[in-house]
Amino acid sequence: MNKVINIKERKIGSDYPCYIIAEMSANHAGDINRAIDIIYAAKESGADCIKLQTYTADTITINCDNEYFQIKKGSWQGENLYQLYQKAYTPWEWQGRLKEEADKVGIDFLSTPFDKTAVDFLESIGVDFYKIASFELVDIPLIKYIASRQKPIIMSTGMGTLGEIEDAVNTVLAQGNKELCLLKCSSAYPAVPDDMNLRTIQNLKNTFNIPVGLSDHSIGSIGAVTAVAMGANVIEKHFCISREIENPDAFFSMEPLEFKKMLQIIRTGKE
Repeated sequence: MNKVINIKERKIGSDYPCYIIAEMSANHAGDINRAIDIIYAAKESGADCIKLQTYTADTITINCDNEYFQIKKGSWQGENLYQLYQKAYTPWEWQGRLKEEADKVGIDFLSTPFDKTAVDFLESIGVDFYKIASFELVDIPLIKYIASRQKPIIMSTGMGTLGEIEDAVNTVLAQGNKELCLLKCSSAYPAVPDDMNLRTIQNLKNTFNIPVGLSDHSIGSIGAVTAVAMGANVIEKHFCISREIENPDAFFSMEPLEFKKMLQIIRTGKE
């Protein structure tokens, strides 16, 4: 496996600066102009990359009200999955424009597809690399399809067992694609730093001999800063203009000044 991967002109690995991803997710709150503002704010705050998610409510779930489609605990308790995704998704007709804005300002553009139609769409707008979400770790056909594009992949591991992670890694390798980075991820919103088991980062590095980082859903910077101290090569953190703008992800997202402060600590080791 590759101890270093290449994303455009950036090298990601233990001998290189940590690669920082600002996850927009639902923080645009349904406004394309706010989405563009988030891209510019992420660049100004020092992020290397802006990330979206490419799905619709119909491509990720079904419109059903039975108990299996109701969220019964956690921060979104009481929500119906279909209705939640309707509120959270980023319209596909925006995404080509958002990539153009990212290219204009000089920040990498990344998205997470959740099915093959989303991969085909992202190919059509010229993405350079892909994110695979934790919940797609066991979707081997989707991973195979993405890996066959022969572009770098950043893959979250979430609640995956070591065997499931190994199957996903081997699926990428079987396509002749060695440009892979794994992200430790606690699939809780928000995640609690004490429960994140960040020592897994080094274990994943030792097991797979590839770059490893953290997809951080915790509030504040302690999880991300600690992860970098423990060897993380990538940090992904949800990013918003203001938590006062209501949307499903605002409550655990970082505002620009907080994000910039986190990067200062990561880059220099000083507060």
